[in-house]
Amino acid sequence: INESPFNAVAIDAKIQHNSTANISGMLNKVSGMRIRETGGVGSDMQIRMDGFSGKHVKVFIDGVPQDGVGQSFGINNIPANYAERVEVYKGVVPVEFGTDAIGGVINIVTKKGSSKKWDLDASYSYGSFNTHKSYFNFGHTLDNGFTYEINAFQNYSDNNYKVDTPVKEFLPDGGSSTNKSKIERVKRFHDTYHNENVSAKAGFVNKPWTDRLLFGIKYSQSHQDIQTGVRQEVVFGAKYRTGQSIMPSLEYQKRNLFTKGLDITLTTNYNNNNVENVDTATYEYNWRGEKRPLRSGAAGEQSYMHLKSVSDNWNGTFSARYRIHNIHRFTFNHIYNSFTRSNKSLLVAGSNYDPIPKETIKNVSGLSYQIMPNEKWNASLFGKYYNQYVSGPMARTSTMDDFVKVTKSTNSTGYGAAGTYFILPSLQAKLSYEKVYRLPTNNEMFGDEDLESGDIAIKPKSSNNFNVNLSFDKSMGQHAIYLEGGLVYRDIKDYIQRNITGLSGGKYGAAFVNHGKVLTKGYTLTARYNLSNILSIGGNFTNINIRDNVATTLTGAPSNTYKARMPNVPYLFANGDIAYYKHNLGAKGNTLTVSYDNFFVKKFPLRSEVLGSAGKSYVPTQFSHNASISYSMKEGKYNLSVECINLTDAKLYDNFSLQKAGRAVY
Repeated sequence: INESPFNAVAIDAKIQHNSTANISGMLNKVSGMRIRETGGVGSDMQIRMDGFSGKHVKVFIDGVPQDGVGQSFGINNIPANYAERVEVYKGVVPVEFGTDAIGGVINIVTKKGSSKKWDLDASYSYGSFNTHKSYFNFGHTLDNGFTYEINAFQNYSDNNYKVDTPVKEFLPDGGSSTNKSKIERVKRFHDTYHNENVSAKAGFVNKPWTDRLLFGIKYSQSHQDIQTGVRQEVVFGAKYRTGQSIMPSLEYQKRNLFTKGLDITLTTNYNNNNVENVDTATYEYNWRGEKRPLRSGAAGEQSYMHLKSVSDNWNGTFSARYRIHNIHRFTFNHIYNSFTRSNKSLLVAGSNYDPIPKETIKNVSGLSYQIMPNEKWNASLFGKYYNQYVSGPMARTSTMDDFVKVTKSTNSTGYGAAGTYFILPSLQAKLSYEKVYRLPTNNEMFGDEDLESGDIAIKPKSSNNFNVNLSFDKSMGQHAIYLEGGLVYRDIKDYIQRNITGLSGGKYGAAFVNHGKVLTKGYTLTARYNLSNILSIGGNFTNINIRDNVATTLTGAPSNTYKARMPNVPYLFANGDIAYYKHNLGAKGNTLTVSYDNFFVKKFPLRSEVLGSAGKSYVPTQFSHNASISYSMKEGKYNLSVECINLTDAKLYDNFSLQKAGRAVY
């Protein structure tokens, strides 16, 4: 991965297998990346990579896109034990993934069980806020090539950590008031989350007619109490969401099919995802957990509902790779995705699903040519074709009681090139460019049927992406040094932005809009030093400026926000870590590991930095520290660890005013 012409890095997940880390925690340590969460365990999450966020960055598991898999299989819920490694492609994405990602790709590579012996891996952790996490994996490959594997994991947390916020006072006359200058420290009281997931695969490996032929099935379920809206000042006491998902799958791989050098991969899956949003309470709550009946016998803290949403997702991936003398390689990839969502209100018995379902069909094709004449350099040229069909309801009246079916189709073509050259055996340069499109996601067009509203007319986002990367990797006896620097340039049109919208009654929602032009420039720095297997120390620094690039408004007048920083986007952040290993402590094969890491984020404007009064709001500068100690016995067969997250109990924020957890021990 590191020697490819793309700006990519492979993270070894095995070093995190003896911790409570999840995939998102590992990614937070990659230069240019921030995982932004709205709260504790199970909360909504956004991936930010080199200035791009949300669905601009696509997630794959073993090369299979994770569109529509549900919240349970979000990267902030998947334990590190689930993966063997995690591949991160920043900016320009190879056609092997056949996706419309505009910011990058995260590919979670799971263990490919081929051991002739059965193996078992299990872990359990308990910690602050009544948090329980467990993981189980069992697999076996028989002499005849038959293999099977079972994975299961669960997360549970009360998420009852304390936050600092103004509190709404209930007045005797039925009214209310909030003194925003008076901050109280209160405990979250309605934020329990749990999810359970199990997946199984069975089939054949290493046979003359197949390298891998596996049939699989995944089942997941989740429950999420919803404590706040999109702003922390809005608090709920009874609103919740549940979900269930079942996904059968098929995976086929064969190298040298029909002729030497032709490799084929085919994957397909169907995902049925059921979500219920329930908001039927007849009380309103404040942050102390006090409640009173809603006025005039009303119901619903945000919007009176008990809505069932049923989504059907079909995904298919076909990839063919042909090698000629190990110098030339041609790759074709095609991804097909079909999505249908229908809603039904459960408030009235016997109600039917919406007469007009919400539907999308997406096809993305890619073709590339790569030349690898020697170990000193290689280069790739590629093109991509994007097609999307969208169908859904649009209101014809302001009262939202009459809908008509509308459709639209989008076709786009992208292209790019990437190359790498080893200036010295230990000094590598990379350069890549891509003209790329990112098609609107289902949530951006249709909303989440609760706190986010969609816009079926939202346009695809396009970008000219440039990446320049220089790395130095040198081992000298017991010493190893790795240095890396990267430059990032993105010229973006029709930027898709998530905005907070005010609703009646002091409530808030979120909506997606196109912002004409955005220009992103920045750089990343990484450094690491290893002393044999005794000491590891390193860190990275990111400075990504995302600026409004709209010079004039639609009326032709100069734009007040031209060249201003885009709001609510962190632009300068860094992290560092150090680990010390003491081997053969207590007995041969036992290892004590003591580690420390930190995260720094410079304050950034909550809203436009050039509009409004002098006392504008900022998300404050944040500096958090984590520490852990673990003891591994019998060459890692048994492991115990204790971790402290946010050691100094710093106030941490990722999104608007939503405060994250303080000090926690696991």
